[in-house]
Amino acid sequence: MGGQGRSQGQTGMTIETISTNRSFGGVQGVYRHASRETGTDMVFSVYLPPQAESGAKLPVVWYLSGLTCTHANVTEKGEFRRACAELGLILVAPDTSPRGEGVPDDADGAYDFGLGAGFYVDATETPFAANYRMRSYIEQELPALIAEHFPADMARQGITGHSMGGHGALTIALRNPGRYRSVSAFAPISSPLNCPWGEKALGGYIGNDRAAWRAYDATALIADGARVAELLVDQGGADNFLAGQLKPELLEQACRDADIPLTLRMQPGYDHSYYFISTFMDDHLRWHAARLAG
Repeated sequence: MGGQGRSQGQTGMTIETISTNRSFGGVQGVYRHASRETGTDMVFSVYLPPQAESGAKLPVVWYLSGLTCTHANVTEKGEFRRACAELGLILVAPDTSPRGEGVPDDADGAYDFGLGAGFYVDATETPFAANYRMRSYIEQELPALIAEHFPADMARQGITGHSMGGHGALTIALRNPGRYRSVSAFAPISSPLNCPWGEKALGGYIGNDRAAWRAYDATALIADGARVAELLVDQGGADNFLAGQLKPELLEQACRDADIPLTLRMQPGYDHSYYFISTFMDDHLRWHAARLAG
């Protein structure tokens, strides 16, 4: 794909190319489509490494972003393209919530609920239920679109994410056993049932039944029997949200109880920003590539 334009696949799913830029021999693209799940236009980015020009199907790594972010944060600051070009990885970065006129937002304009804070859930509460269907969008609609329009080997998928997106990556992988060969996270919200961000988001989107929240909590999913083969998590030691919101020790205990191999790396001096993420992005992509090979 190059330049601006529209592309329609055999199933009728149409995407619009917003921009393409050459980078490390591959192509960084930004695309838009009309989502049936969210009822809005959704924007996402895809990096195609140079190996895509051969026509070969390539492994895919999904990157889910955190609070206040769009696809653009990791696309512009993640420093992933050199490694993806070397390793032959496609990287897909979706948005974090529906957007557009008429999409409900937090009444007070808070950053941790509403636009930019979809928490990768399918909302059931009014007025959010109509648009905030990020679980179905990430688990079903967007993968079908990627498979239709890009040279993606959907039998070789990995998933990662940051903060709220780390929560999304962990819970999506745990709910879909066998779909992702590799799972990692940067500073994930490990247990939304046990932190203010999670209580606000899940209560607002899902309602007051905390039992229903368990489908969106990695530690609860593991306690309830969900499994992945192994996990890699990096956490900054100087992260302001570490104790109050992220609580990696809860994930560590859940994995220990379930015999899930977890590599939890505490990184002294690193905070919650993309300075942290970009530092360890190469490590994560190489870890994914080793598990997506063949």
